[in-house]
This record gives sequence, structure tokens and C-alpha cells, in this order.
Amino acid sequence: MADGPGRITLWGVEVFVATAEEASISAAARRLGSSPATVSQQITNLEAVLGTALLDRSTRPVTPTASGQLFLRRANAILNEAALAKAELASADYTRLTRLRLGIVEDFDAEVTPRLLAGMAETMPDCQFLLETGASHRLFDLLDQRALDIAVVAEGGAVPDWAEVHPLLTEPFIAAVPKGTSAEALREIPLISYTSRHLMGRQIAAHLKRQRLTFSHRFELDSYHAILAMVAEGTGWSILTPLGWLRASRFRDRVDVMPLPFGDLSRRISLMARKDMLGTVPDRTSEALRRQIVETIVAPTTAELPWLRDEMRVL
Repeated sequence: MADGPGRITLWGVEVFVATAEEASISAAARRLGSSPATVSQQITNLEAVLGTALLDRSTRPVTPTASGQLFLRRANAILNEAALAKAELASADYTRLTRLRLGIVEDFDAEVTPRLLAGMAETMPDCQFLLETGASHRLFDLLDQRALDIAVVAEGGAVPDWAEVHPLLTEPFIAAVPKGTSAEALREIPLISYTSRHLMGRQIAAHLKRQRLTFSHRFELDSYHAILAMVAEGTGWSILTPLGWLRASRFRDRVDVMPLPFGDLSRRISLMARKDMLGTVPDRTSEALRRQIVETIVAPTTAELPWLRDEMRVL
């Protein structure tokens, strides 16, 4: 049946989202099991209904226009609501969701995320998983904008009323220093700072201010690998978390880590979702995450650094 005039169809919305995410009409067609001609026509129909261009199809890769960026947020919310309705009507079983958008803090991308997705794929066989990794503040913003369904992030302040929170892990901040450097020597060498553009950098800066501490620093970086590479070369020292130390494992033999020598500071990583939107999925996902965090992060880290056992733990 042909689409009626002035109608936004669910199929048209799905085609638009796929094309925006794949940045290619042909790739979107492969993903949807359709043809490039059909994809192109659906986008044309949707743009006609909305009265504005959503995609710049003259460029490679295809990119959303300013209007397309605005509509993409709503389009993702529409598709998620449709998936939820389908699951509810089918059997009230949220494990039969057909689409789930996950945001997971980059600290988990090597050890935890692959195992989590593999396990979810087994228990939710009809679901398509869309993964976004990155800094906590960016993932939280995407969750707030309804561009994600679940976000695993470091908490950074008051929890909004719309969120349900499942605490996963608490970990302390630690000092990473050149091999053989003592805590007393830290005032004599520069501090290599984690960028204040990210939540973690702001937390560290606020802690140092509360402690009334000022250190000489010339470098502010956003990469654990770059920070620990400079520490390993003896350029300075840094403050990070055990997860950051784990991610840059190739520098461990040239870097010592120790408890933060001036006041305790820690952070909590939690799974967040919108209340009453996904049924038992957030709870089940958080339980799976806790098991994997114990096996792949907490157990090996505390075995190597026993002084972390009371401070780095699953919640």
C-alpha cells in the first residue's frame, strides 16, 4: 500500500535512522535487507512530509543536515517506543526487545563490554544492539536526550528524577608515578593532568582545590595511554583510577602506583536508564555486569595490588 500524503511512517523513520547511522544509503539498505532505491525513496518521502532536508546526500559519507540532527533524536525515541510496545504486546517479556541502544564508559571497552554483549545476545536473540562508547558526561547527555536506552557511566552529581540507578563499582583514585618515585617526591615533579573537559578531570581538580594543593603542571591530556607513557618516561606523575591503569597495561613495568597521598577520592560507576521504560532489562544487565566486573577487573587488579581490596569493590 502506498504511503498516504502527510504521513510519517515507522518504516520511513527506521530507514532515516539507519542511513544516518551508516552514513551511506547502500549500507543502510544492506542493514535493512532492502534496496538502495527503496531507501532513497523513503528518505525523500519523509523529507517531503516534514518539509525539510534531513540528509545531505551529495556528500560522501552521507551526513545529517542541521534539521536531520534534530529529528534524529526524536526518531530514535520513536523506534525505541515502537520496540517496547511490540515487546509488551507480544508477551510482556522485555527480553524480546528488538532494539537496544547502549552507552558504556570507555574504561570498560576491552575487558567488560565484549562479554556483556555476547551474553545479552544469547538471552535476547531477537534484539539488535547499538553500542556507543565514550566519556561519561557525553553518554549521560545522550541518555538524557533519549538517544540511548541504557548508559553505564561514572556518576557526576545529583541523579535526575527520571533515572533509575544500579550501582556497579566503586574505585579509588590513585597516583601513578615514575618507577621508584616516592610520595614525598611528588611536589618536586610536574603533575600530568587528566583533561578538565571530562568529568574525571573536574573531579580531580576539585579534590586538589579542597585539599588546598597546587602542583606544577604543563600537560593536560585526555588519554590514559598518553598520560602513562609520559609518566613512564619520567616527565611527571598523574592521578587516575585503577581502571585507567588497567587500560594502559603496557606501561606497568615502568610505572608505580600508590594510594593517593593527600586525602581520599573515589568514584562510582553505575548503570542508568529511564524509569519504567525497560522493565527488568536494566536490573538483569546490571547483574551480568557485576559478575563480569568481578571476574575481569576487580579480582585480577586486587590480586596484583592487594592494598586496593577494601576500596575497589562491586556494589
